[in-house]
Amino acid sequence: MSSTYATSGVNLDRASAAKKLIAQAAKSTHTANVVRGIGLFGGFYALDGAPDGQVLVASTDGVGTKVLLAAQLGGIGGLGEDLVHHSINDILVCGAKPIFFLDYLAFGKLEPEVAGVLAESLARGCKAHGVALIGGETAEMPGLYAEGHFDLAGTIVGTVRRDRIFDGSRVQRGDVLLGISSSGPHTNGYSLIRKVIESRIESGEIRAVKLSSGTPFVDAVLTPHRCYWNEMESLLAHPSLHAMSHITGGGLVENTERVLREGLELEVDWNAWELPELFRRIQEWGSVEDEEMRRVFNCGIGLVLIVAKDSVEEFHAHFARSGEKIFTIGRVV
Repeated sequence: MSSTYATSGVNLDRASAAKKLIAQAAKSTHTANVVRGIGLFGGFYALDGAPDGQVLVASTDGVGTKVLLAAQLGGIGGLGEDLVHHSINDILVCGAKPIFFLDYLAFGKLEPEVAGVLAESLARGCKAHGVALIGGETAEMPGLYAEGHFDLAGTIVGTVRRDRIFDGSRVQRGDVLLGISSSGPHTNGYSLIRKVIESRIESGEIRAVKLSSGTPFVDAVLTPHRCYWNEMESLLAHPSLHAMSHITGGGLVENTERVLREGLELEVDWNAWELPELFRRIQEWGSVEDEEMRRVFNCGIGLVLIVAKDSVEEFHAHFARSGEKIFTIGRVV
């Protein structure tokens, strides 16, 4: 029997329905300062009198059940970076420079040592990308969270000039999709991963599993979410960069469709890159169908750039100079 996200307890269709209802309520609060609708990777709010037409861009997210797996495997030290990096990427694809971050930590029973480890990880993620960690909330909620369990979430705020917002309006038929590698599952699909490797965790077998590179499976599956800010900052004003998508829950297609205008579609070449070994192990162990893999996981591509056809080689050369291989993975039709 094949494993699916739904059988692991996560229903993406139900999530989509909930988001539509939430969006309806949110839209009822919008003022003229809200300059884009809901559905992009961040929310946009124009401040009256802001210099150079600067717009605030904000996003809130969590790490999902990667928290549970990290706690099970004794590897919580990267969860703060997971959260910060995910959040930076979400506003990066809107064109925004991240400026500050607020965190939320919740515990069944507050453990100062655990809170300290998470705070240090959050700070590392922020400092590495010039983001100020300016505050947050730490809550102890016995009865809501079991003892030994915790969760973390955060909100990031950045700025972008109004005329440099990436919202999909520049995407054209014939544009090319370029994929940049992920560092692993990032922060999505962990309910399915946990279901697939559950018996191997209980038996202790998982700690002996290594990838062909020699990297322990445990280390690979907990590798922090890759942040793309440093690679992309210098390209944000490039006239041939028409849009970007951060590949999170819903996979490559659903996330990239968020930046397509009505009437445009994606044509993805799934053979343009090799599915990384970590994902192949998960797929094999769980008998996960290809379609399910592509909807749940990033499958090795963490960021998609949509660029003008005549600039593809220029973008490949730009990344090659820093030792990064990117992939031409499809086009807009």
